[in-house]
Amino acid sequence: MNRVGIALGSNLGDRLANLHAAQKCLHDIAMPGEVFLKASIYQTEPHLCPPGSPFFYNSAVELAFGGTAFELLEITQAIERDLGRVGSHVRNAPRVIDLDMLYFGDEVIDADSLVLPHPRLGERRFVLQPLAEILPQLILPGRDRNIVAMLKELRSDESPLIRVFPSEI
Repeated sequence: MNRVGIALGSNLGDRLANLHAAQKCLHDIAMPGEVFLKASIYQTEPHLCPPGSPFFYNSAVELAFGGTAFELLEITQAIERDLGRVGSHVRNAPRVIDLDMLYFGDEVIDADSLVLPHPRLGERRFVLQPLAEILPQLILPGRDRNIVAMLKELRSDESPLIRVFPSEI
């Protein structure tokens, strides 16, 4: 069993319903009886997205998972498809749901289909802030600072996040 962090984002359709549906799907695949952490939902400006992209709702969860990282990747991609995400050839195009695995226990993976810990996690306020809410002292493999320190040291042109729905932890 590994503790796994996943970032969630939505900027198309009913963003709140999309995030709640994704959280439910992730809760359903988590190991029963283990802690399932959910961060608040934040509204964020689109960052590095095509012009005119709608605002996002972003959050993060941590769950216990009994399979491999590659099995979880397949599951999260299936959840995205089931919730209505369609492929796009445009980088960071608007999407109904986006699920990004941030870390998988202490594993370090560098494969074509999966890199963990997520290589841009430390550059994204919309990922660090929700994660810091639920796991402030987490130190990722290969890092020497915890999530809160990474957030404090972040140099980003992202606008501040607006918490729109508090955590239900």
